[in-house]
Amino acid sequence: MGDDFKTGQTKFKSVVTDFLISSGLKCTAVTSYNHLGNNDGKNLDYERCFRSKQISKSSVIDDMVGLNPVLYPKGEHPDHIVVIKYVPTVGDSKRALDEYDSAIFCGGEDIISVHNTCEDSLLAAPLMLDLVILMELFTRVQMKTETTEFGNMNVVCSVLSFLLKAPRVPKGTPVINSLFQQRACMENILRACRGLPPINHMHLEWKMP
Repeated sequence: MGDDFKTGQTKFKSVVTDFLISSGLKCTAVTSYNHLGNNDGKNLDYERCFRSKQISKSSVIDDMVGLNPVLYPKGEHPDHIVVIKYVPTVGDSKRALDEYDSAIFCGGEDIISVHNTCEDSLLAAPLMLDLVILMELFTRVQMKTETTEFGNMNVVCSVLSFLLKAPRVPKGTPVINSLFQQRACMENILRACRGLPPINHMHLEWKMP
């Protein structure tokens, strides 16, 4: 279904980066440091496992950067560094430190530093349950267009990206990492299954004279 649950630091990163860029602040660097002592940390002592995790963690801001050509001309991207270390003594307690550097008005600089300590397995276990439940649900959803018959939807598509850093999707599928867009995608698909209109946040009925 995909690579790596989105439990803590990466989920938070997608929210903070979305906030910065949506506010017109040019995020210039994101530096993430992690250490943990459970099997996840032990596996990451192997270079190939670490590289896979590093890629999935690093790609989480790509689409938000790519959607703002005003702040980021073609080819420009924030520095993004991910460090993960295995420290057996801390056990399942995952320690994460993030630093976000942004360029602001008149050449100024804004720096946000965040430290988080969490129980890694206790965050991941509910996501496993959600993933199984949602996957089973979406296998029962059928869709059609004006020119096709009813058939099963692509059950992974981008819906489960709400739970995973790197969901498996058909080639060419737009990558969306913004947590709120991912949630809106899932919520509106479930509303469509109930015959309800999508939520679009325009609220035009309250803006009429």
